[in-house]
Amino acid sequence: LRLLEAQLQDQRREHEEEVEALKNQVDAMKEEMERQQQAFLQTLQLSPEVQVEFGLQQEITRLTNENLDLKELLEKLEKNEKKLKKQLKIYMKRVQDFEASQTTVLAERTWQKRTIQVAVQRKEKDFQGMLEYYKEDEPLLIRNLIT
Repeated sequence: LRLLEAQLQDQRREHEEEVEALKNQVDAMKEEMERQQQAFLQTLQLSPEVQVEFGLQQEITRLTNENLDLKELLEKLEKNEKKLKKQLKIYMKRVQDFEASQTTVLAERTWQKRTIQVAVQRKEKDFQGMLEYYKEDEPLLIRNLIT
């Protein structure tokens, strides 16, 4: 029962904090709207040329702010790109090292298997021009055939 009461009090406190934050947000929006309304009314009282100039100034300010935001975003993306390229280089090096170690192991295994296969083929004397290999050795065989 006490646990439920504590949970209810926590929820009530969180709810009250949310309501207070939303009220503050509404008040700030009201103030901004009033400010914009006052600016609008003032511009309506100005001559058409001054209205156009004022509108252009506001648009220039808006575009400048938007440009700054886009520059910040571009810088963040460039930093992220550099970081990802470094990670890619590291992973590529790891893959190459791993492939090199696997190639060595596979080459040794293949050599041992070939020796066994040759011995078996000589005993059977049934040559069909086919080569037996393990499925995991296929990339190595293809690479060796190409080179």
